[in-house]
Amino acid sequence: MNLLLLLSLLALGYQTASAQLVTESFGTGDNAFTMDFVTIGNPNNAADTTGNPNPAGSVAYTYNIGKYEISRDVINKANAAGSLGITMYDMSSYGGNGVNKPATGVSWYESATYVNWLNTSTGGAAAYKFVGGTFTLWSAGDAGYNASNKFRNSNAKFWLPSTDEWYKAAYGSPNGTWYDYPTGSNAQPTNVSGGTDPNTAVFDQRANNYPYYGPADITNAGGVSAYGTMGQGGNIRDWIETAVDGINDTANEDRYLRGGGWDQLVSLINTSYNYASPWDESFSFGFRVVMIPEPSSLSLLVLGGAVVALCRRKRALSRLVWEGA
Repeated sequence: MNLLLLLSLLALGYQTASAQLVTESFGTGDNAFTMDFVTIGNPNNAADTTGNPNPAGSVAYTYNIGKYEISRDVINKANAAGSLGITMYDMSSYGGNGVNKPATGVSWYESATYVNWLNTSTGGAAAYKFVGGTFTLWSAGDAGYNASNKFRNSNAKFWLPSTDEWYKAAYGSPNGTWYDYPTGSNAQPTNVSGGTDPNTAVFDQRANNYPYYGPADITNAGGVSAYGTMGQGGNIRDWIETAVDGINDTANEDRYLRGGGWDQLVSLINTSYNYASPWDESFSFGFRVVMIPEPSSLSLLVLGGAVVALCRRKRALSRLVWEGA
């Protein structure tokens, strides 16, 4: 086969693969479910110096983040499969407890428990250390210990997003542009109760201030970010792995929350944040999950990038030869 044709086919495969969702499967039988992840590339990107915190969003590696927030359905199935005991807020007065509604009323610790089950139920290492049910820091004697982040085990595949991981997926883009809103736009999104139209978001859902309408289904929570995530502006607030001081060296310190909620004003869905105790179980708190690519997949991404660069170089050389003829 012609070398250039082969390289072109490899490049096409790389570009197609990088544009698709990554779907992971969990559980068995009645408790089986899948989760969709979006690939966040452009490693070693420049940070945003206009947002909050400042700077933010620089990530040195390629990773995947949940396209959607975690639903009530997958929490119920994980609870049944793993006896996790995670509780959720009764949303009967706030739009109902439908299976595709986001899992709310979940503490940071419960979110970490769910993430641990994703890892251990698929044969991997737990992301977060619990001793006798109490969250604690990883120590130097533990496999996967990372002195720069004592919350997260570096051998885990799934974890809660750090501030920078969440921020990049929400406000960043594959070409490095930063946006003011997590809908791939600098224009304020339109307030909706649900839907998938571009530059829409589920926020300020109030009728005469009370009662609140509640969040939308996770797959119907407004327009997507430039990377393709949904609901990072409005719907519910996402727990972030990162402690409020950014150091992750004290087990029980407050954690960041990002993204605003259906019950909040638009000012809280742009590049702002708030924080809460990791025990907090508010009716507007939920989470999404980050996943690292498999080593083989990461290698293909690197190879694909090299192939694309080589093809571009060949085309440039061809133009030079033609123009010099």
